[in-house]
Amino acid sequence: MATTARFEPSHPPRAPGWVPSWRALYGERLRNVVHGVAEPAFDVLHKQRRVLNLRIHLVNSPDMIGHVLLDHQTNYPRPPIARKVLRPFIGEGLLTAEGAAWKLQRRIVAGAFTPAAVGRLAGLMSDAARAQVQRWPARAVRMDLALEATRLTMKVIAATLFAGDARLTAPEAGAHIARIIAAAGQPRPLALFGLGHLDPSPSQIAVRHSARWLRQRIGALVDDQGQDTAAGFFAGLVRALHAEYPRAEADTLALDNALTFFVAGHETTATALDWGAYLLAAQPALQEQLRAEAVAALTGSPAALPDAVPLLRQFLDETMRLYPPLAQISRQALADDDMCGVRVRKGDLLAIYPWVVHRHRQLWHDPNAFDLTRFSPENRAAQHRFQYLPFGAGPRICVGLRFAQVEALVILAHWLAARRFRLPEGFAPLPYGSITLRPYGGMMLDVEPLG
Repeated sequence: MATTARFEPSHPPRAPGWVPSWRALYGERLRNVVHGVAEPAFDVLHKQRRVLNLRIHLVNSPDMIGHVLLDHQTNYPRPPIARKVLRPFIGEGLLTAEGAAWKLQRRIVAGAFTPAAVGRLAGLMSDAARAQVQRWPARAVRMDLALEATRLTMKVIAATLFAGDARLTAPEAGAHIARIIAAAGQPRPLALFGLGHLDPSPSQIAVRHSARWLRQRIGALVDDQGQDTAAGFFAGLVRALHAEYPRAEADTLALDNALTFFVAGHETTATALDWGAYLLAAQPALQEQLRAEAVAALTGSPAALPDAVPLLRQFLDETMRLYPPLAQISRQALADDDMCGVRVRKGDLLAIYPWVVHRHRQLWHDPNAFDLTRFSPENRAAQHRFQYLPFGAGPRICVGLRFAQVEALVILAHWLAARRFRLPEGFAPLPYGSITLRPYGGMMLDVEPLG
């Protein structure tokens, strides 16, 4: 039985009331989408606001979310401006493609992420996690678990999807990816007009250097993996794209998708692990319960582990409720619509913030408190389909959802079986939301061997 002691994890300050919408155009609110959220936002299911001449709908209602992301999703594509910001970094891959191009790429990719396919990769995930903890110091140390999570998930992506290619795990790769994610989450004015390549600021020059570095590294990988003798997920993707597109276009799409999987694929899991480590360290009794379950599960097959750790699975789900990896979901109406009784006009923007939905007082009891029993089978069955959105929802839900869940469970099990995590005195990590929800300044925890 899980511990019932109430614990309220850290969260950013909130504004006591609604503030002018233009405040989101500068300062900390622009840099961090979960900073200074208005307290009333956690009570309303819908709020219409205006920024300059643009109407924005804050959508918290699960019924409305389902309307936008599933039932009428063709009327609500991603805003062109969002695709314009991401395109210089990841091109026209699965994350930015629309329409027929997206459907074709999704169909090609989906087979690699079925439960059976992911199960076959669990052993590689387990090997990478075991190797990591064996390298950790055999004494009590203070470590940045955010950095450790990033390094490990990059190795897992390289091992499972890219045939273990060492070019993807170079030490500098993590810094380049972090720079790109930060830039994509905080677009500068020139980037919003598709002119980011003209931005003369030192920070943007560095971002462009990072983008070139990654494209050169992964471009060489595309050339190698396109050979008929190459095996594995990415080699299969390259050949499948060659069968559907002219060679040059196929190679470009392969590069774009490789960037998408490498950058976004490792980041989602790493973010969940960051916050999971914090929540373990902050709740010692619960940590011991989860450790016992993890140690027992690791005696079996890696592929069977996700089904052998039901309590750890609830812990992961609650971690991603409190700290959803996906910080924001935006859509724009192509035509006028009735959204569950709310009038939406052509061109309106719709903003869905999992951070708000997951802490909404009409949807969750005591929403700021940690309670993994929310995700017991009976409680999970009673939840609305669209009140829990760690990976999005609808047809464009993250294609690697199963992969990320299994990876996180395997890694957490190995971490728990090898080390004990403690919270340094006075440490309260600050969530920093741009594209994903990272801990500002890392996740510095005390880590010690068991015994």
